[in-house]
Amino acid sequence: MEQMRYGIVGVGMMGREHVANLAHLRTEGAVVTCIADPHPPSLHLTLDLARSLALPPPQAFSGHKELLDSGLCDVVVVSSPNMTHFEILMDIIQHTKPHHILVEKPLCTTVQHCKKVVEAAKQRPEILVQVGLEYRYMPPVAKLMEVVKSGTLGQVKMVAIREHRFPFLVKVNNWNRFNINSGGTLVEKCCHFFDLMRLFAGANPVRVMASGAIDVNHKDEVYDGKVPDIIDNAYVIVEFDNGSRGMLDLCMFAEGSRNEQEISVVGDIGKGEAFVPESIVRIGMRKTGRDGVATITAEDKRIKYDGLHHGSSYLEHLNFLAAIRAQGSSGPSVNLQDGLLSVAIGVAGQLSIELGRFVTIDEVLSQ
Repeated sequence: MEQMRYGIVGVGMMGREHVANLAHLRTEGAVVTCIADPHPPSLHLTLDLARSLALPPPQAFSGHKELLDSGLCDVVVVSSPNMTHFEILMDIIQHTKPHHILVEKPLCTTVQHCKKVVEAAKQRPEILVQVGLEYRYMPPVAKLMEVVKSGTLGQVKMVAIREHRFPFLVKVNNWNRFNINSGGTLVEKCCHFFDLMRLFAGANPVRVMASGAIDVNHKDEVYDGKVPDIIDNAYVIVEFDNGSRGMLDLCMFAEGSRNEQEISVVGDIGKGEAFVPESIVRIGMRKTGRDGVATITAEDKRIKYDGLHHGSSYLEHLNFLAAIRAQGSSGPSVNLQDGLLSVAIGVAGQLSIELGRFVTIDEVLSQ
């Protein structure tokens, strides 16, 4: 198998997760050759991880520009803090040597920056850029998507997604405690779910209404004299251009939950549900009612490493590697437009909470 050389920019928790996933793709020719991070402890932890996985030690750099200039990689994974994505992406896209890019969600923290990345990438058609909205690949989500696309449920009218989970984890220098760094909770965390809503609805967003607050988490934390401003719960309603609607129910102080994510898609003739991490899908039809509801265990036998996201990061890499090897004959499965719109919905939600009104997608895209 021809070798594909990867560089990882940002090797905190998620960067190390990418190293672990790529280690399980060695048989596919994936090899991590270099890493970059200005935080020495993160570099040391990644080198320790590489040793524990019996990987050749990657070359370590303190900055992404040195990594790009080294010529050591063909693909760059950007898993640095959200607020750094824009500068790093522009540097990669504009570098003389072409590098394919997998960028962690969110694409950028603002719509304006996302749009600039989209335009810059159009000038480099030889570069594939995929956005890390890997929840698409979770087996129960993918199975439910398959059911929806088959037409089994009829025309989709409503998509409801509940995420009840634990608070945000501690990150290097606590960057994720503030909206200015993360883009806000609805951008940083919930872009995943807005992406799924678009897929299930088969449509694009028109306007957003949200209500949210900081009610429990981080209220007693202070960093450099500042109290965190990231919301810990919200309801978000998204209206789509085909008349369907989506709703997100987010709570980040709900550790006592059997499932972290519960997704419901209702069409005019049936209903489908997906549950993570139980990894089951339920399908029921209006004609047969409750007694006719079928339960399916969702699995994907291609997964060799579950990792932090139930095998979805492994499948994300597997798919992106296949797209690269196809030399552009099929684009990345999660493209820059997907990344832009997932951020735009999140930005509209954050703005709706601030202003107390519906916010149109055109309003935020014109920023």
